[in-house]
Amino acid sequence: MRVRRTFCFLDLCGFTPFTDEHGDQEAVAVLGHLRAVLRAEAENSGVRVTKWLGDGAMLSGVDATAVIGCAAVVRDVLQTDGRLALRGGICEGKVIMFEGDDYIGAAVNVAARLCSKAVPGQLLVTGGAAPSVPEHLAPVALGAITVPGVSQPVEVYALDPQGVAVRPPL
Repeated sequence: MRVRRTFCFLDLCGFTPFTDEHGDQEAVAVLGHLRAVLRAEAENSGVRVTKWLGDGAMLSGVDATAVIGCAAVVRDVLQTDGRLALRGGICEGKVIMFEGDDYIGAAVNVAARLCSKAVPGQLLVTGGAAPSVPEHLAPVALGAITVPGVSQPVEVYALDPQGVAVRPPL
């Protein structure tokens, strides 16, 4: 069954070198902080933490504004009181709901690939989701990029901390 959802992948930047430098106990504390902040904000926003992915997570929701807002709040909290910066990729679209709790489709793949292209502290959002970005987040157009596995270029917007545009290596 195809459903319309917004997906966000979040990733802690530099987690592996952080773990090597500070040890397992500090790494677990950083992950615990990320998960506590994300769980609380996801609940407040009506967003689902679909999967935990080691030092990151996959979010999904029916309301693009809620997913974008949740990701931005978590990013900003970690920027203020976290040890590592967070980056993310967000895409909205129709996907296959698989076995009731998993999603398959281009929107999932694009969100994951945008996350990997984002610089620390940055959220990258597709043009399809851009109209749902809360105005205070000041999206900055970066232009169209080619995403592996997607036939057409994808328009991308950046949501940077304090509205400072940083162009990632797309």
